[in-house]
Amino acid sequence: MQIDFAPSRQSTLGVEWELALVNARTGELVSVANDVLKGVAANHPDLNEDDEHPHIKRELLLNTVELVTGICETVKDAKEDLSRSLAAVREVTDPMGVEVFCAGSHPFSPPLLQPVTDKERYAKLIERTQWWGRQMVIYGVHVHVGIDRKEKVLPILDGLVNYFPHFQALSASSPYWAGEETGYASQRALMFQQLPTAGLPFQFETWEAYESYVQDMFTTGVIDSTSEIRWDIRPVSNLGTIEMRICDGLATLEEVGAIAALTQCLVDEFSSILDAGGSIPTMPPWHVQENKWRAARYGMEAIIILDAAGNEQLVTEHLAETVARLEPVAAKLGCSEELADVLKIVDRGASYQRQRRVAAEHNGDLQAVVMDLVQQMRKGPDA
Repeated sequence: MQIDFAPSRQSTLGVEWELALVNARTGELVSVANDVLKGVAANHPDLNEDDEHPHIKRELLLNTVELVTGICETVKDAKEDLSRSLAAVREVTDPMGVEVFCAGSHPFSPPLLQPVTDKERYAKLIERTQWWGRQMVIYGVHVHVGIDRKEKVLPILDGLVNYFPHFQALSASSPYWAGEETGYASQRALMFQQLPTAGLPFQFETWEAYESYVQDMFTTGVIDSTSEIRWDIRPVSNLGTIEMRICDGLATLEEVGAIAALTQCLVDEFSSILDAGGSIPTMPPWHVQENKWRAARYGMEAIIILDAAGNEQLVTEHLAETVARLEPVAAKLGCSEELADVLKIVDRGASYQRQRRVAAEHNGDLQAVVMDLVQQMRKGPDA
């Protein structure tokens, strides 16, 4: 089958931020997304599209709302867009006694008790995936970056795969599941890949090979839409983007900006290499798979595989080198400040580390962990 890729302006940006809705007093998940979205639409009738705010959307679960930016030139623009949407949500949630927070999972609310949004595609997903689908009480951040030529898409995807553990370690924020300590920095990473077509992307040498894969998925009934290919990194042909979907939910706007900047800079660097006639190194799938597991298990303490030769390095050390290398790219794109925030996450600790510290300080009380995440959303990562 032919898949037309609609080119975008190179390195333009879009961000999606999934937020959990919780009781402001108890920290438990509350399934009030429909009420929130109705309130937002009523407060902003001039912005509505089909009775829905264009930047505040439904998700799989009724305890979730998703903030979606427009097409942005800079990370600063994306952060301002998200900030406006978050303010519109709070106009509704504050009077309801509802708070919002973001992490890869909710530390203690039982996954199987969370109602699903009444939408045909969600019902189909749950019917097909059963127990695994009902476990998907997870939250993430997705970053789209525009690509100006179809020929660049798959090489850039391969380049981003090399940085999978960097994104996973920085964003890891799901150490708890249904009230239990999992021992993983990111339980979400391993949970989400249980869905059909989710997990690490396949790597194709040509666009035609990718088209053949998609045709096979349709022919064998695995998917009914290309959007059902839920890879951790994927092409989005109708938008003309690469979508980076690796990350656990991020607690603060500062951290969202840092991840968006790192994504935008890497994609732009890869694009420039290809424009100059260069190539982007790849790693064997078994190295990529091992890197994902290491980052999900050990987070910031992961020793990652760097190349096909099997060289290894602590992920935080390689992150520091990567940020230094990308500084000229960030200056060109206007995101130097946000790229520097990547190293603040390293210095401060990723969310999974902060959650564990809070739990230890409160004798294992996971309600305290949720309330701390709520405060971080309101006041920043040093709240």
